[in-house]
Amino acid sequence: MNRIYLDYNSTAPLNIHVYKNFIKALSNFGNPSSVHTEGRQAKAVIGEARQKISDLLHADKKNVIFTSGATEAAATLLTRYYFSGRIPLVMSHFYFSATEHPCITCLGRFPVEMSQVIPVDANGIVQPEKLKKILMRHDKSKGLPLVAIQYANHETGVIQPIMALAKVVREAGGLFIVDIVQAVFREKIDIRKGVGDFFILSAHKMGGPKGIGAFVASENTIRPQPLLPGGGQEYGLRSGTEAVPLILAFGVAATYASYTSEDQRRLAYFQRYLEQSLQDILPNLMIHGRDVSRLANTTFFSAPDFKAETMQIAFDLAGIAVSGGAACSSGKVGLSPVLRAMGYQKGAIRVSTGKETTMKEIEEFLTVFKKIISYDKT
Repeated sequence: MNRIYLDYNSTAPLNIHVYKNFIKALSNFGNPSSVHTEGRQAKAVIGEARQKISDLLHADKKNVIFTSGATEAAATLLTRYYFSGRIPLVMSHFYFSATEHPCITCLGRFPVEMSQVIPVDANGIVQPEKLKKILMRHDKSKGLPLVAIQYANHETGVIQPIMALAKVVREAGGLFIVDIVQAVFREKIDIRKGVGDFFILSAHKMGGPKGIGAFVASENTIRPQPLLPGGGQEYGLRSGTEAVPLILAFGVAATYASYTSEDQRRLAYFQRYLEQSLQDILPNLMIHGRDVSRLANTTFFSAPDFKAETMQIAFDLAGIAVSGGAACSSGKVGLSPVLRAMGYQKGAIRVSTGKETTMKEIEEFLTVFKKIISYDKT
């Protein structure tokens, strides 16, 4: 049986160009910190990948810092201690939206008493005025506010009014961390336009390998206290010998990842067709975030009379891979924190498509959905 993969927000299939270059890179065994020829070759590979990542965001390549993934990138940035050049900056409170990824909601190096959740509305949106009121109460005498809000949500695909939110944070004198893991290759993001101060990326969401990610700074002076001190690699911000093949693969993935206008149109058509068809089949079905701007590849829906976890298993048995939300909790089953923050108390199914998705696969998904609801009513 040929399986159908509709879980691209969880991870994307390894791009064939990434695979070929990754295998080739394994023969480059030099340590990038060594001064001999093999070391210089490895260092050059990292430099080329750094440039490709920076090109995605119109960033300075020196502001791209490689990590083991988005989670480590977040853990590095979620610190009370930053530096502007040699001048220390203290972050006295951490503010994050209620629908953030777990790598943010775990608070990093912040204690619970120095953190605050920013509420979202029923569509999962942080209202700029709400954020402004919260930050107006921040006590600047103790330090600066650190704020983290996703560009696009990993479960609903909802896109935040990120420019307006960035303006609020900037006016409050804070630093703004933006998780762009889902959005960086699906949306055009130019960090020169004041979108934020730091950005989090992950390779495996864009057709690269697992185990490599990065954070990117929008300017050249402000830096976080390192999470991993040691030999001073990655400009002193992430010590440890660099994983050269993974970094090279990340750079190749960045080259091929970005959606073209045609890709966007096709996936947006699939999204409209899928959602209308779902509601034709089950009129009381709820599509979360449907009334606001979303990623064109994401549909997160709830069928009120059906258990989402049971439906997910049924789809899997029928040869279709979908999810019930974020794939980052070691297979845990339970109500999505994103849905809970949006005021919804039942589970949901996430369908997330990619460049390889076909209309035939969408049709097969709908056929299986009809069969599931015909016998799986709770």
